[in-house]
Order: sequence, then structure tokens, then C-alpha cells
Amino acid sequence: MTRLDLELFFPPIPRRIARLLDLAYNLWWSWHPEAQSLYWQIDPDLWELVYHNPVRFLREVRQRRLDHAAGNPSYLQQFDSVLANFDAYMHSPEALPVPAPATSASPTEGETSTIAYFSAEFGLHESLPIYSGGLGILAGDLVKEASDMGVPLVAVGFLYPQGYFYQQIDAEGQQQAAYQKVHFADAPVIPARTPAGHEVVVGVELAGRMTYAKAYRIQVGRTPLFLMDTDIHPNSEQNRQLLARLYSGDQEMRLAQEIILGIGGVRVLRQLGFSPTTWHLNEGHAAFLVLELMRELVSQGIDTDRAMETVRSQVIFTSHTPMPTPHDAFPAELVKHYFWRYWPQLGMNYESFLNLARSDQNWEPIFSMTALALNLSSRCNGVSKLHSHVLREKWQWMYPDTSSDDVPITSISNGVHTASWLAPELRQIYDTYLGAGWETYLDDPDRWQRVADIPNDVLWSVRRRLRHTMVAFVREQVRQRYQRLEQTPAVWPVLEEDALSIGFARRFASYKRATLIFQDLERLKAILNRPGRPVQIIFAGKAHPADEAGKQFIRAIYQFSLQPGLAGRIVFLEEYDIAVGRELVKGVDVWLNTPRRPYEASGTSGQKACLNGVPTISVLDGWWPEAFNGRNGWAIGEEREFDDPEEQDRSDAQALYHLLEHEVIPMFYDQRDDGDVPNAWVSVCKEAILTVAPHFSTRRMLKDYVTQFYAI
Repeated sequence: MTRLDLELFFPPIPRRIARLLDLAYNLWWSWHPEAQSLYWQIDPDLWELVYHNPVRFLREVRQRRLDHAAGNPSYLQQFDSVLANFDAYMHSPEALPVPAPATSASPTEGETSTIAYFSAEFGLHESLPIYSGGLGILAGDLVKEASDMGVPLVAVGFLYPQGYFYQQIDAEGQQQAAYQKVHFADAPVIPARTPAGHEVVVGVELAGRMTYAKAYRIQVGRTPLFLMDTDIHPNSEQNRQLLARLYSGDQEMRLAQEIILGIGGVRVLRQLGFSPTTWHLNEGHAAFLVLELMRELVSQGIDTDRAMETVRSQVIFTSHTPMPTPHDAFPAELVKHYFWRYWPQLGMNYESFLNLARSDQNWEPIFSMTALALNLSSRCNGVSKLHSHVLREKWQWMYPDTSSDDVPITSISNGVHTASWLAPELRQIYDTYLGAGWETYLDDPDRWQRVADIPNDVLWSVRRRLRHTMVAFVREQVRQRYQRLEQTPAVWPVLEEDALSIGFARRFASYKRATLIFQDLERLKAILNRPGRPVQIIFAGKAHPADEAGKQFIRAIYQFSLQPGLAGRIVFLEEYDIAVGRELVKGVDVWLNTPRRPYEASGTSGQKACLNGVPTISVLDGWWPEAFNGRNGWAIGEEREFDDPEEQDRSDAQALYHLLEHEVIPMFYDQRDDGDVPNAWVSVCKEAILTVAPHFSTRRMLKDYVTQFYAI
């Protein structure tokens, strides 16, 4: 679809600024604040009303405002600068081409690979709610980094017309889930087309019935992302709703979704003309793609064993889950019902097919997506060193003649996309003190050492300003919620601008222990309300609609926030999404993380916070054991697991209280110089930046995938 085609669906945009439409349909704008500013300047109120969505913005903006911008010399100067940078970016050469692996069929000299990256969710921007949490945010960050680095990657997932649920907290603190339809006309999506110009529609057989999925394209910088949807004719009403929502429905619906993701996703890429040399599974949801790759080879006359070996050489697998139970696994009878006409196409019988992924539980045969991915991938990784160790122990049974240390699961630790999460105010500071072109050296520790040269008062001034902005944001969110409920807050205003602010925002799963800090309420109240040393905690997060324990955590924290001594100091923000997360990771003073070790696979919110000069206080789980050096934050408890979870909770809570009382709070409020700058605290902020920013970036992470996985 050309820009001329798109213009038919929009009000007339003055020709001088017509390329605002080009920009709106490329997610490059989502990590370039100067590009977003082009829309904001035209109508700031509308920009907020459409939730920072430039496509919808251009549909609804008043003509006179467009005309005014087109005649404003200052605006046009900025417009020309942004578009020049965009064009230079889009036409820059590949920064890191991937050599074709030795396993590729008859590679020619200089041939490069195409990597197909499959994920059940992609977190790209708050205006496109097709993500639920860390897995999707990681996938979105990786796709953006692939664009920045020029890695030849194509991504595949689902469009989810109703997205993930919108969270509201009622007057009792109960999480209410509502779904809001994503209108394709208001999203930067266009139908995917074959090289011949035809729309891409693939058919996948589900339990004897053919179901069709249409593919759409989202351009993420230089990286194409193809998303499927089944809400098309001639599907039945039931199948039209199959991909309506992220992570919804029963086990059978989940199985059907994953068949479409894996098998349908391969067929989409084939119609588009792609022949990837590497297929990267971001978690096991898309593992059925290995079956489709096998089927293709067997249909060409290749025997089953050779087809299996060929596929194995092309597939890599990243697991994000430390425990075996949450990994997707389906009853064998259900899988049989869906695949009885498929396994003969692989040259297999039922037993050999089941054995590809057999992981029996309670003496019942289970088809495990993780087992399937492990069996038919050449390389597998966890997303932190500790997580990989846990995975090797959990899945050692699949390698009976191998010790757990030698199980072939390696580690590539997660990172975050710097440009997406760095506060613009800090970017200006980094421009000054890290030197011109510093973003070219994102994973260079030597370049980041220059953070030490930032004057303490300069960094502290920015950190204070960011906290003030965050407090204003939180107050507005709370005000809107109480207005909706037609209630008055028990304490107003909530939060203080200059109080030590702690952030806790993530998925509300039980093992993340969101309520750990409330174990001793009286001690907590004393911590929060000491004269001259106020402390406040901002919570945010969603529990899966079926996770009753997670929802109870939310209700408990909300009820605590109403108690005397906690009201005004404890705040729970509803509808945790990328926008809320972005405000918190750059605006709080400390990032709190309290998982029950060793259940946190990685966690990246603390990495985003450290990038912004916000130290982490965390249990030594996930990524933190690799990053913590004693000077860049604080470690809660010891680097070990307890046999008794309750004992572990008590021990970690006591350790957290002690750190707050004796280290964190005194360092924040004491030892200030004549300019009221807490120099010891600022030193921790600097150490957090210069140690975390280079190593826990998607630049380093994607380079690891290229050198260790893609180019082998």
C-alpha cells in the first residue's frame, strides 16, 4: 500500500508536511522523541487524547492546526531535520550483516542470513496493546535493536484485535478486566502482500477444519513485523475470535493459537518469499514451526530422520521460564485430536510423533512445547546465567547420560533497548559528557566510564526534575481514577515531590512477592514516616485474569494504601503499560525487586531504571547477580534458596527493612553538601549507569545472538 493509497483515508495533509504520514506508519518514531514532538506540537491535547498514536492523531487533527504547522518556519525546520535523520537511518547500510551459517544449503560467497524471529507478543509502544509483560517488551526491544544494527531479521506474531486487557481497579481494590478493540484503521498496520502484490492469507487445519489467517505488516524501523489475525471470511464465528485476545481461553484454544503461530507463521513467510536460514523461537509458543519445516522437507522426498536433523540445525530456542510447570504442555489426547492427519505427512506414527515432545506428568502423557523446542533446536539459551543453571537442572532428565552442568542450554542475558527507555533529559546529559556519537558505542564499557565525569550537581538536578515529573504523572493518574469512581482520596495530594521514591512495577505473579515489604506493617510505617526522611512507594502491575492469587496481591496493596500511616505514601497505579513503566523507571529514586529466588528468569525493569540513574534494590535473582557489584545498588538477602518458602519470605523481608533503615534512606538524606546534593547517593547512581547500561543493552544481547547463534 503506497502513501497515495493511505492518503485516501486521512484528512488532507498539507504537501509540505505530508510525510508525517510516512513517519506515522513506521515505528521508528516510537524511540525517537523528536519525531513524536512533530505531532505533539501540532496539538498537545489531542496527542495525549489519542495516547501518543500518530496514525489516529492524523485522522482526528483539525485542518487548521495542520495548516498552521505547515506555515510555521520553526516547525518546518524541525520537521526537515527529523525526516532527514529518518531517511538517513532507513537507507544506511547493514551495520552487522550475518554470514550464512555453514549448515545452510550451498551458501554462496558473501551470502547473508535472514533470521525469522517468532514470538507470541511484541511490546512496541503503548498505542499498540498487543503485549502483556516482559516477554513481549523483550521481543519489541530486540526487533528495534535489529533495525538499529541492520541485522536481517523478520519477525512473526499475532495482531490480537482486542489486545491484552485494560486494567481498572474498583473501589475495593479488585482488578477488573476490560477489552478494547484495536481498530486497524487507527494502527500503523497494512495488509502484508506477496511479491506479486496479493494479500497474504494462509490456511491451517485445526482438528479437521481449515482455518484461515490474514497477515498484516508493521514496519519497525528497517525490520518488518508480520502479525496474523483470523477475523476474516470464511472462518466460522468461533475461529474468527480465535486470536482476538492475548493469552485468553482454555487449553484447547491455546493449542489452536500455537498451531497457527508456528505452522501458519511459516506459511506466511513462504508466501512473502522469505527463506530464513535461522528460525528463532522466543519461548516455546511457536515451537510447532519445527513440524512445518519438517513437513516441507518430507514432502520434497527427504526421509524423516534427515529432515529432523536439517530442521534442528536451523532452529534456536530461547526460554524465559525457570519452572517446568508454566511451560506450555497439552494432554496427548488433545494433541492427537488436532494432529492425526498431520503426523503421516512427517513420515511418523502417533508414538514417534508424541515422543518428539513427551513430558509425562502424573503418569499421563503430555506434549510439552519446551520439550519439542529442545529436541528440535541446535542451540538453546536461558535469559540470565542463573536462569540457565535452573533450566539445565529442570530439563536434565531429557539428557540421561549428561550431568546437569553439561546439559546444552547456554546463557544470553536479556538487555533493554536504550533509546526506548532513556529519559530525554538524561539523553542531553549523555550527549554532553559521553561524547558525540555515544549511541554508536552502547555496549562499550569504556565509553560509559565517562559517566563518572558528569558533575554530581548536574546529575542530581536532572534526577530531581524527573522525580517531580513522575510525581505529577502519578497524581494525575490517581485523580482520574477517583474521578471515575466518584470518590475523594483519603489523603491529597498523594506523594511528595522531594521524598525518597521507590518503584515496584511488574506482572503480579505470586513468586514476584509484591507484598513482601508489608510483612511488618508497623516497621514499614515507621520507615515511611520518619520526620525529615519521608519515603513513598509506587506500585503498578497486572495479574492475569485467571490468576486469583495475583489479583489478591493487588487488592491487598490497595487496601494497605488506605490505612493510616500508609495513605499518601503507598500508591497503586492502574493499567500498567509501557507508558506507565516508562514514567516510573525514569522518575523514581530506587527500583525494588523481590522475587522468590530462583524463579525470576531475568527481569528487565531494573535494567531500564539503572539506565536512567535509578539504583536497584533486589533479591539476588534473575539478572541482578550478574550486575550487582556492591556499589551500584543493594542486594536483599543471600545468594541461596530456602527449603521453606515462608522462612525465605521472612528472611528477605527483614533484610529489606534493614537495608532501607541503615543504608538506603540514610545515604539519600544524609551527607549532603552545601548545594543539598547527596554525593554518596549520586555515586551509586553513576555506578548503576556505567555498569548496567553497556552490558544489559539489547545491543550487547543481539550481538551475542549473532555471534553465538545466528552465524554458526
